Amino acid sequence: MIKKLAHYMKPYRLYAILCPLMVIGEVLLEIRIPLLMSKIVDVGIPGRDLGYVVRTGAMMVCMALASLICGALSARFGAMASMGLGSQLRGAMFKKIQSFSFSNIDKYSSASLVTRMTTDVQNTQNATMMVIRMLVRSPVMLVSATIMAFSINSSLVTVFLVAIPVLAVALATIAITAFPRFQSMLRKYDGMNASVQENLIAIRVVKAFVRSRYEKDKFKKANEDLIGASLAAERRVICNMPIMQLVMYSCIISILWFGGNMVIGGSMLTGELISFISYVTQILMSLMMISMAFINLVLSRASISRIGEVLEEVPDISDEHASDAPVKDGSIDFENVSFRYRQDAENDVLQNIDLHIPAGSRVGIIGGTGSAKTTLVQLIPRLYDATVGRVKVGGRDVRDYKLDTLRHDVAMVLQKNVLFSGTIRDNLRWGDPNATDEQIVAACKIAQAHDFIQSFPQGYDTDLGQGGVNVSGGQKQRLCIARALLAGPKIIILDDSTSAVDTATDQHIRQGLQQDLAGTTTIIIAQRITSVQDCDQIVVLDEGRIADVGDHETLMQRSEIYRDVYTSQQKGVAD
Repeated sequence: MIKKLAHYMKPYRLYAILCPLMVIGEVLLEIRIPLLMSKIVDVGIPGRDLGYVVRTGAMMVCMALASLICGALSARFGAMASMGLGSQLRGAMFKKIQSFSFSNIDKYSSASLVTRMTTDVQNTQNATMMVIRMLVRSPVMLVSATIMAFSINSSLVTVFLVAIPVLAVALATIAITAFPRFQSMLRKYDGMNASVQENLIAIRVVKAFVRSRYEKDKFKKANEDLIGASLAAERRVICNMPIMQLVMYSCIISILWFGGNMVIGGSMLTGELISFISYVTQILMSLMMISMAFINLVLSRASISRIGEVLEEVPDISDEHASDAPVKDGSIDFENVSFRYRQDAENDVLQNIDLHIPAGSRVGIIGGTGSAKTTLVQLIPRLYDATVGRVKVGGRDVRDYKLDTLRHDVAMVLQKNVLFSGTIRDNLRWGDPNATDEQIVAACKIAQAHDFIQSFPQGYDTDLGQGGVNVSGGQKQRLCIARALLAGPKIIILDDSTSAVDTATDQHIRQGLQQDLAGTTTIIIAQRITSVQDCDQIVVLDEGRIADVGDHETLMQRSEIYRDVYTSQQKGVAD
C-alpha cells in the first residue's frame, strides 16, 4: 500500500522532496547554536572580549533566523505535499467507488465509505506530514546532536545510550497492542456515522412515529461504543509520554550530577556542560518526537489499510474487453439465467429464466414481494451480472457492450426515487445534459409532471432541496420518469414507478408512454394489475421463477397466481 501512496504523491513529489531538505537545513543550523553559546561562556566572557561575544551572538541570531525560515518553508512544503496526497486519495477513492457494481457497493456501508474518505484520509495526511517532517527532523537531530555531544565529552554520552533500548522496548509494546484497538475504533466511527446518516435521511419518519427518544438512545449507544473503543486505544498510547519524560528527566539529572562533578574536578568547562545539556535535550526531544510520530503512524496504519481496501477492490463488472458496438434495437433475451448475490449464497435469487422480449413491445412484470422482479430487470443494464446464463440486448450479450453505451440505451427508473440538490431543470437534464426546454416540457407532459411544475412560482427553476424534499412522493416519481424519457433510450424500465400516484394519473402516464414511445421497449413492474393489463405480454414471477407469461386474457384463463391477484384487487376496489 505504501507504493500505491507514493504513486498518488507523484504530482506533489517536488514538495515532498523540498520539505525534508528544508528540515535538514533547519536542523544543521539549529545544531550549531549550543556550540556557539558554549564559546561565549568559555571564551568570550572569561576573556572579557565583548567583540567576540557580539560577533558570536550575531552569528547565533543569523543561524536562528535562517533556521526559522527553513522551518517555515518545510511546514509549507509539507502541508502542500500532505494535502495534495489527501486530495489525490479522495479523488481516487471517489472514482473507484463510481466504478463499483452494486455487489461491490453492497460490501461497504455508505457510512463506512464516508469515514474512509474523510477521517481515514485525514489520518493519512497527518501521517504523511509526520513522515516528511518529524521523521526526518528527529533522526537527523538525533544523529547530529549525538555527534556534537560525543565531541564534547564521550564519557557522558553513555548516559542516554543506556536509555535508548528502554524506549525501543516500550514503543514496540505500545504499537503492537494499540494497532488492533485503533482498527476497532475506526469501525465504531463507521457505526456512529451510520446512525447519524440514517437519522438525518429519515428525519421525517422519525418525527412522524415519535421515535426521537429511540434515535437518541441509539446514537448514545453508538457514541458510547466509540468512546469505549477510543479509550481502549488511548490507554495504550498514554503510557508513551510518561515513559519518555521519565527517561528524559532521568538522563538530565544523571548528566547534571556527573557533569557537575567533572566541572568541579576541572575536566570539563561550564560552557561545555551547558551545551552538552542542550544537545542531550535535543537528543531526548528527538526521541520523544519519534515516539509520538510512531504512535500516530500506528493509527494511520489502520486508516491506510482501510483506504487500501477500497482502492484495491476489483469491480465485479467491467467492460474492458467489450466492443464499441451500438445497441441495435430494444429486444431482450434471457437465456437460462440464474443469479445469486454472493457466490457463497445457498440459493439462487433467480432460477432458470428463459424469456424473449421483442423490440418495441410493452411488457409487464408482476409477482409477490420478494419474487425478484427488481433483480430480474437489474440484469438488463448490468447493474448485476447473471451468475449463470446470458442476458442479451439487441441480439448481443450485455457483456459485449461498453457500460456507457448499454446504460445510455437502457433507462431505468429505480424503485427508490432519487433526486439531487438543485432545480427541477437541473435534475431533468441528468437524462440529457443538452436537452432543450421544449424537449424537457415534452417529457414532463408524458410523465404527467408538467402541470404540477407549472403550479410552482418558479416553475422548472424551482429548487428541490436536498434529495427532493420539496416535492411529494408521487411528484418525485413523475420527475424521475421524465428524466429517464429525456435520455431517449431504446429500453425503458419502470420499477414500480407509479406506486405513489393515483390510478387516473397512472393511466395517463401509460397512455403517454404508449403513444410517444411506440418504438421503445417498455418494461413495467407493478403491484396493480391495472398498470400492466394492457401490455403485450405479462410475466408472472414466483419465488425467482417464471410462473407464466402471456397477455391479460390468457393469464386470466390459465394462471392461478395471476387470477388470484386480480380477484383480490378487484374485491378491494369493490369494497
